[in-house]
This record gives sequence, C-alpha cells and structure tokens, in this order.
Amino acid sequence: MKFLRRKLKNGITVIMEQRELPVVSLSISNKFGAGFEKSDIKGVAHFIEHLVFNGTKTRTHEDISREIEKRGGILNAFTSHELTSFWVKLPSDHLFVGLDILSDILINPILKEDKFAKEKKVILEEIKMYHDTPQRFIYDLIEGNLYEKPFGDSVIGSKETVSSLERDYVYSFFRENYLPENFIVTIVGNAEIDKVCEYLEKNFSEKRREIGKFEIKKKNRETIEERGGIDQAHFLIGMHAPLMREKDYAALEILNAYLADGASSKLFLKIREDKGLAYAVRGNINAEKSYSYYTIYIGTTKEALPEIKKIILDEFDNVGKMDEKELEETKEQLIGQRKISTEESVNVMNELLICELSGKAEDYYIHEKRIKAVSLEQVKKLASDLIKKYSIAAIVPKDI
Repeated sequence: MKFLRRKLKNGITVIMEQRELPVVSLSISNKFGAGFEKSDIKGVAHFIEHLVFNGTKTRTHEDISREIEKRGGILNAFTSHELTSFWVKLPSDHLFVGLDILSDILINPILKEDKFAKEKKVILEEIKMYHDTPQRFIYDLIEGNLYEKPFGDSVIGSKETVSSLERDYVYSFFRENYLPENFIVTIVGNAEIDKVCEYLEKNFSEKRREIGKFEIKKKNRETIEERGGIDQAHFLIGMHAPLMREKDYAALEILNAYLADGASSKLFLKIREDKGLAYAVRGNINAEKSYSYYTIYIGTTKEALPEIKKIILDEFDNVGKMDEKELEETKEQLIGQRKISTEESVNVMNELLICELSGKAEDYYIHEKRIKAVSLEQVKKLASDLIKKYSIAAIVPKDI
C-alpha cells in the first residue's frame, strides 16, 4: 500500500491509495451537502445528486450508465450533511472512462425541464419509501430530536420542499456550489496519479467561491409516533458524541463495539438472547466534520419499550464494570473489523474521504494506534457522560 496526495492549481485535492489489484474505485466529492441548506430548500443537494445522471451535452442517461456497466463497473452517488459524492468502481484498465463520466456529469449537466419533472417524481417516491420503512425513517426522526432545524431536517427533504423546487433555481444552485476548489478526488486501486491529475487540471477550470457555513444547534427531546398497519415497534436512542477529530472518538468506537455491535455485544446478549425482546439490536455512529451522534436501534414490541429503555440505561451504567480483558477484546474486534473492511476498495475510498473532510486522509492509517491508545477509564467516563443527555424516537403500532 502506498498513499499519495496532490493539491491542484484549480483547487482540487487528490488523495490516493495505490494498489496492485486490477480494480479501481474513484470518487469526485463536493464539500457541500444538506447541512448547508435552509429548511425551505431542504433536499436540493440530494436532488442535484439525482439530476446530474439524467444527461449531459454529449451523453444521455442511458449513455452514462451503459459506458460504465458494459465494462463491468458500478456507478453511484450519495448525499450527506457535508458531502455530495459521485463514484465509480471498475477494472483499472477503464479508469479514464469512469473519470470521464464523472467529470462530464459535473461539468456539462443540462437538467432538461422534462427530466427535471421526471426526477422530482422519482424523489417524491423515494421520500414515501423512506417514510413507509420505519426502521429507516426513524433515523430521520432521531436527527430531528437531536438538532434544531434546518440541520435537523431530512437530507432528502420533504414532499413540500422538493415539490417547490424549480429547474432554473436548482441549476443556478448547482453552478454556485459545485466548484473544483471544494472537490476531493479519492482513488483506491491501480492508477497513475500523475495522469489523473493532468486530466483533472485540463478538464476543470479554476472557479473560486467560498461555500457558506452552517450553524448546528443541539437539543434533546423524546417523541413517539403511532402508526397503523405495522406490528413492530421501532426504538432509537441517540446522544451527541465526540467529533471524529477529537480524542474520545476512538473511545466511542470501543463503547459502541462493546455495547451494541454484533451478537457478542452486551445489549444484544441481554435484549435478544436473555430476554427474547427483539430481533434487531444495533449501534451506529453517524459523524462527519461538524457533528457526531451515537444511536442504538431496537426492533421490539410496543409493550416492551419501557423495559428496553431501562436495559439500555442500565448497560451504560454497567460499563463502569468493564475490565481490562474486555477492553482488549473489544480493541481487537475493532482492529480486526478495520482490516477486513480494507478488502473492499469502496470502503477505503469513503473512509479516506471522510477523514480528509474531518481533518486529513492520512488519519485513516493510524486507526489501530488510536484504538490501542484508549484507556479503560476513558471508555467508562465517556459512557457516563453520554447517557446524561439523550434523545429518543419511537414508531409504534397504533392501537385499534
């Protein structure tokens, strides 16, 4: 493995992990996402993520997909609070096909009115899908319970905000906020970085404009939504957590692995194996540069919610009984998981991207060192601090 970095004259940052395997994953990411949006336009970044695939000055939607897929590749994208990322994975022989496609959709999208109207319908269906999937929608609810609007609004927007967006506004928004100065190009695989940089310098002209900042206001509240037509209750507890660049973030990873990651975790054993109260028990850390929160999800019965909540709170208290042997086992678990995840180049590509956004990509390679440096008292103190303030979101069956 060899890590490389370049800063181009047009402002683009290029980071790369060189591999000898004949496969490459590549992304072009803009340091702009839903977190920068006001409530009345929430969902515009996610809308743009969809729209750019609908055609360029020289390619149709079918051309864009075909040129990647007929070479065995994958083409996709995602939008978060602080990023919009467009990526490909394909045989390394076809790297520049992928690079040409990503560059074309970011430089030359035409956003035709008919395609715009069609994609709006698609996203409105996506919003319905997420709403009608409680185990997915509950994560939007917990963000709304942890953060004030507009940050607490859903990344994909709402029916009202997406319906109100117009083509000319979205196109102008794209031109103002998707600029090379804010691009991070991330490559994992077999590629010649100098040739990639030469291509990026040639095809992306320098455009300077500082993207605005956004304010995050934290809060804590509890909500319960009753729904007809469901049989399972969905429970999520969430708490504000250390940022990725902070010392205690590694302790947070250990705490999650200990409490709620896998079939040997404390909460899985207690809630599912001992009590039989749930099928799904899982923890999740959601973090970028400016925010971080920790959640634990349980799929259970409506009647069991009070007991579930008590078990979770008790297990946070019981972290105080964690011993050195358990700490070392949990560290080994995390270090092993990271090693296994590196087999997939897309995983590494996205991890390098998030590390670069939050500080520097090179931090990805000191993960093991950071995990090993965490003390037992650090984990215990973090557990005690986190559980002092928390939010809860629940979606439960409506009584008939």
